[in-house]
Amino acid sequence: MNKEEVLDEIFGNDPFDLLKVKPKSAVRNADDRLSSSFQEINEFVAKNGREPEPNVGNVSEFQLYSRLKSLRGDEEKVSQLKAEDEHGLLPTVDEQDDQQPKEINSVDDIFDDDLIDILGGDDEGLFDFKHTPKDFERAEADFVARRKACKDFEKYEGAFKQVQIDLSNGKRRLVPFTETLLKEGNYYVNNGILLYLESVDFETKGWSRGEKEKNRIRQFKDGRTKTIFENGTQSSMLLRSLGKALIMNGKAVTQNLEETNKGFIEKFGAISEDDKESGFIYVLKSLSTDDSIQGVEDLYKIGYSKGDVRKRIENAEKEPTYLMAPVEIVGAWQCYNMKPQKLEQLLHNFFGKSCLDLDVFDANGKRHRPQEWFIAPFEIIEQAIGLIISGEVVKHQYDNDSGSIVRTNK
Repeated sequence: MNKEEVLDEIFGNDPFDLLKVKPKSAVRNADDRLSSSFQEINEFVAKNGREPEPNVGNVSEFQLYSRLKSLRGDEEKVSQLKAEDEHGLLPTVDEQDDQQPKEINSVDDIFDDDLIDILGGDDEGLFDFKHTPKDFERAEADFVARRKACKDFEKYEGAFKQVQIDLSNGKRRLVPFTETLLKEGNYYVNNGILLYLESVDFETKGWSRGEKEKNRIRQFKDGRTKTIFENGTQSSMLLRSLGKALIMNGKAVTQNLEETNKGFIEKFGAISEDDKESGFIYVLKSLSTDDSIQGVEDLYKIGYSKGDVRKRIENAEKEPTYLMAPVEIVGAWQCYNMKPQKLEQLLHNFFGKSCLDLDVFDANGKRHRPQEWFIAPFEIIEQAIGLIISGEVVKHQYDNDSGSIVRTNK
């Protein structure tokens, strides 16, 4: 009996099918991988409202950016993915025909010219990190995992309660969070929990690509924080992790309006006959019917007058400085023992970045550019006056995005 006959007899005498090899389930084919990889791009656009960008500070986004660039240059794959293109990311056939070969002058060009997908195309490529958390997921993990009991929480408990009271009676407000608001000494709310950023130890640095600086990488500072939570815990999370967690689901808490005005009240609340009157600081609101002016919310003129403010504005509709329209006095403060011009200049500097940029034409058609109109809530202007009088203004700045005054790191 030869070898083949012996083997046939062995395999033929297998009543329990022990020697039969069952086929394994098929691994994802190329079409499945292509569809899955493009779906990740669709999910990114749906979540962020934009296409992935060449952000070298975020490996996951850079990978998606490179993948989309590669797909756009492959006519066969574009045709295959047409039905799954939820956001109009892929070019039409005509647009593809117009594309010209690109020269290789940068790292981005290398990724764009990756014809065989070895650098990360439609399937698992060189830069697919399946076990690396995405940037925000990493930030959220750092935000939660590093908390521990705050042993001296009694030092902070009273302040937390006061902030909650201030929020309920309107002395503080919750405003949209931006990274410019991330400062020591400020309060924030994340997922309904009030937290306090006490300090930052700037010990590490990193690199990122700014939104307005696509071709330039900038260096940023980072470090461990001391962050206290109202539930009696604290964390030493990285500053950037805290910022990203607040961007995802957070608000900033403004300063206490009453407290910052205290210095102003103390300064002007005890005027005697010996004090010398020196003029007025005033805040005006325009009554213009011009759409370009009427449509600007929280637009106020900050100025000073040596005499009665009402007399000063009698002919407002004839003067470019008043936008050639009547005005309403919103607030006026009589100054003593000081130069109101100096206070006016400090206020103009403080709100300088929110100055109205508008051309106004007088009765003779001559163009003017008024420099004393600012976009800021009236209560914030009052708060700024208090900070200047008390000398605390050097520790604060006006944030245009949130329309609030925030502490600086000074």
